[in-house]
Amino acid sequence: MSKPVTTARLDLVLESDDAQRLANLCGPFDAHLRQIELRLGIEIRNRGNRFQLVGGRNDIRRGEAVLQELFNFAAEDTVTTENVHMALAEQLGAADETADDDEPASRDDVVIRGKRGVIRGRGVQQKQYLKNIATHDLNFGIGPAGTGKTYLAVASAVHALERDRVRRIVLVRPAVEAGEKLGFLPGDMAEKINPYLRPLYDALYEMLGFERVARLTEKNVIEVAPLAFMRGRTLNESFVILDEAQNTTVEQMKMFLTRIGFGSVAVVTGDMTQTDLPKHMTSGLKQALSVLAGVPGISFTHFRKEDVVRHPLVQAIVHAYEQHERATPREGDEA
Repeated sequence: MSKPVTTARLDLVLESDDAQRLANLCGPFDAHLRQIELRLGIEIRNRGNRFQLVGGRNDIRRGEAVLQELFNFAAEDTVTTENVHMALAEQLGAADETADDDEPASRDDVVIRGKRGVIRGRGVQQKQYLKNIATHDLNFGIGPAGTGKTYLAVASAVHALERDRVRRIVLVRPAVEAGEKLGFLPGDMAEKINPYLRPLYDALYEMLGFERVARLTEKNVIEVAPLAFMRGRTLNESFVILDEAQNTTVEQMKMFLTRIGFGSVAVVTGDMTQTDLPKHMTSGLKQALSVLAGVPGISFTHFRKEDVVRHPLVQAIVHAYEQHERATPREGDEA
């Protein structure tokens, strides 16, 4: 029989009584405080810069850490529900993360300054992902939708281009989506391919602006292309991103990995739970993770449902599907 949770109280006084900063912390109509309460199962009462947290001892300590972290962040930037979600995820997953990491999170985290402000990793895995990309020539980012795999890879590519680490950015996706066939789409080849590459364009537009992306694309400094167009090429001094890699075949993955030339950085992203290949076909990403596991100089970042930075429901949806798939293995899956 489990012990009943003892209700405790914790008083927290934040170091500044700046009304605007406190409003930023609490969110519109205290929405951020309500988000913390719901996630931790505690009650938060506040008046000005004085907060009282009521609940289980461990939960209110986590709540204190989240409030302090967000208050520090509020001094520099606008606190969003995404920030609150990631601060909570860090606290709730802290024990597991430190057990898995060889060393604690460093203060010299990779920070990227983009058109819309500073981009930095939110959560242990995102921070490690950015560090890996900055220090390895080949990187794999694997995990569920909404963990920032593609967005952070594109941000790193833009950062590398602007610092003259590379001369061009090449963004690649396999044109396989949920069983759709390109031949059934209207328009010429460019118009058929464009919808598959839209998420990559969206990330570029956010970081560089529409006009600059158009100029760089016209000069071939930025190239966005389907995977089939990569055959026979060698990409030197390029930042290459293969997105949705779970939809590559074994042959396509090998072909892509052997395109990497001197002075290039490659990032491969994918979610093995959303493979759209025929059931009898092995994913090139799945095989690559096995074949390359012991190769030095390659980084692997595995995101989990706790790292999802979209609407909180997305995390719950990912968890529900994980449980369902464990209970009912898909036909044709390999051991």
